[in-house]
Amino acid sequence: MADKLPIKMLNDRVLVRGEADGERSTTGGILIPATVQTSRRLAWAEVVAAGPNVRTMEVGDKVLFNPEDRYEVEVRGEDYVILRERDVHALASGRLEDSPTGLYL
Repeated sequence: MADKLPIKMLNDRVLVRGEADGERSTTGGILIPATVQTSRRLAWAEVVAAGPNVRTMEVGDKVLFNPEDRYEVEVRGEDYVILRERDVHALASGRLEDSPTGLYL
């Protein structure tokens, strides 16, 4: 992000930029159209802003969340998702590698 977003998150809210809903492909290159109904699938997104009461995440971290439990917002023509810290299921970050109790994702 070259310029700062004109938004300040409050309390335990996190603003994330995720992968677009739609077509996806497997590691083998098979294209799965957006119309295919799959089981509940969690999604990865990047944290772009965090409220002052968020304790476990920082800007730039990757988080895993349920796409059905989200609030979407458009800022400067880009789509973002607002989550509560408690709605995040997992965190993947380079800074966790040095920790003795990090995540194994």
